[in-house]
Amino acid sequence: MDTTEQRPWLAPANLRTLKVAIRRIEHGRDPWALRWQALLAIIDLSILAFFILGPYLRTGPTYLIIDYTIAAWIGGELVARAVAAPSVRTFIKRPMTWVDLVILATLLFPDLLFNFAFLRAMRIWAIGSSPLFCEILRRFGWTHVHDVFRACLNFLVFLFMVTGFIYTTFFYGRDGGAGFVDALYFTVATITTTGFGDITLPGALGKLTSVVTMIVGISLFVRLAQAIVRPYKVNFPCPECGLQRHDVDAVHCKACGHLLNIPDEGD
Repeated sequence: MDTTEQRPWLAPANLRTLKVAIRRIEHGRDPWALRWQALLAIIDLSILAFFILGPYLRTGPTYLIIDYTIAAWIGGELVARAVAAPSVRTFIKRPMTWVDLVILATLLFPDLLFNFAFLRAMRIWAIGSSPLFCEILRRFGWTHVHDVFRACLNFLVFLFMVTGFIYTTFFYGRDGGAGFVDALYFTVATITTTGFGDITLPGALGKLTSVVTMIVGISLFVRLAQAIVRPYKVNFPCPECGLQRHDVDAVHCKACGHLLNIPDEGD
């Protein structure tokens, strides 16, 4: 008997269907895809909440159960993305692949490795680039502040990433949530260049972490300020020269004079 008949889930047609479904979830804008994207976003946020609440949970019996459940979920996501990827090289070149591999390793060996689940904050950045985010802004009539929301997300992701790194590297051994609060306090004071000096990071690694936090944090903070005060423009590529941003009521492209047909909310 043909092995394909014995195991129909391995048939090429079923594999192609699975690839199409996964890609539809990742990039689709139809209601079915958006519902899946919303569910995945909720799960990602729940994983971040587990990391924040880790100091309170790690002494309880359920900590390892939740830890390995998250590991199984992330492993399943990696397999799904590998199946949907056009090629193995494309899958390996994706930054989120390596981020999830690091997270998976730390979850599988919580006693040997620090919990770097804070890297999951990068999924918030991915949510900000997803069709779900654009659809939510469109339904609420907030498309004109899309750049502001994206700048806020980038800043919050960086804030959480740095706080998580500092907490895991320097304050992980403190009881309860005191370590995470100290890490957040230090990160905000450093990004805003307040520099109270009551909490400092020891050693060369601490100094380098502070330098990187100040440089990148200030850059993102300035980017956020620019997005807030900059006049609103629509994103519409000019068919002639490719200029992306135009005035809301623009009829001609300012760069080449080509006649534009920018759709509005009623189109």
